[in-house]
Amino acid sequence: MEPRLIDKIVKAAGHIENNVVCEVGPGPGGITRSIIQQGPRKVILVEKDPRFIPTLELIADACRDKLDVDIITGDILKTNIAHFIPEDVKREWTDLPPPVNLIGNLPFSVSTILMIRWLEMISRKEGPWSFGRTRMTLTFQKEVAERMAAPIMDKQRCRLSVMCQNWCNVKYKFDIPGTAFLPKPEVDVGVVTLTPLKRPIIKLPFKLVEKVIRQIFSMRQKYSIRGAQTLFPEEVREEMALRMYKMADLDPVTRPFQIANGEFGRLCEAYNEIIQKYPEFENYDNRAPKKTTKPVVEAEI
Repeated sequence: MEPRLIDKIVKAAGHIENNVVCEVGPGPGGITRSIIQQGPRKVILVEKDPRFIPTLELIADACRDKLDVDIITGDILKTNIAHFIPEDVKREWTDLPPPVNLIGNLPFSVSTILMIRWLEMISRKEGPWSFGRTRMTLTFQKEVAERMAAPIMDKQRCRLSVMCQNWCNVKYKFDIPGTAFLPKPEVDVGVVTLTPLKRPIIKLPFKLVEKVIRQIFSMRQKYSIRGAQTLFPEEVREEMALRMYKMADLDPVTRPFQIANGEFGRLCEAYNEIIQKYPEFENYDNRAPKKTTKPVVEAEI
C-alpha cells in the first residue's frame, strides 16, 4: 500500500503519541512503521501468519531503544490483548478514553465475527475495554464498513449497524481502492473508527439484544414482525410477537431498516418482559434442528 494511504489510516486514529497501540494483522509491517513514527509508548503486534514474524522482529529490533514492542504470533480471536497492556493506563468508563488504541487491517473472512466478539467484550468491559473506552481504527470490506455506519432508513442498515451503534460511536472515515493493496482484493476497503459509548442505547444483556436484533433482521425485506415471530415457538409466535410490538408501541408493518435504535430498545425491553413471564421462551431457538418422530408402521402379520 502507498505510504500516503498507510499514514492516512494511522492519522484516522487521532493522537497516539505516548499511547499504547495494538495492531491486529500487521502483515509485513507497513502500518506498523507508520505507527512507530507517531511516537507511541508501546506497540503490541498480533499476527497469525508466521511468515511475517521475522520482518516484524527486524522492525522491533530497530526501535527497541525508543519504545516497547511485543510480537504475538497467534489468532486475534484467541489472544488476550489485555495481558500486554500496562495497568497504569486504566481509566474510569465515564472518563475520556484511555491512551490505548486498536488499529487493524482486518482479514475480510473474520472481520464481522471479530467485531461482534469485540462488541460483547465492550458490553462487559473486558479485554482492552477493561482499561476504559478503548478506541478502534479498523479497515473492512467497503460494504461491511458502510453497514456499520448506516443510519435508519439506509438500504445498507442491518444487524451489524444496530449492534455497532448501540455500543459505539461509529464514523466512516474514507475509502481505499482495492488497487492500493498487494495482492489486490476484489473489493474496495472502508476505514472506520469506533469509540465505545459511556452508556449503551439498549441497556440489556448483550446476548438478549443480539438475539432480538438478529431475528428481526433475518427477514430484512419483510415486515419486521415476521422476524420477531421467530423468537417464539410456532404455536404461539403470532400472538406473542403482536404482544411484543404492542408493548413496544411499534407498528408491526415497519421494516427492519426503518426501526431506530431506541425503538429496537423498546422491542428488546418488551421481549425481556415476556421471557420473564414465560421463561420457557428464553432458550427457544428457531435455528435448532426440528425434532421429528418417525411414523409408526404396523408390522405385517
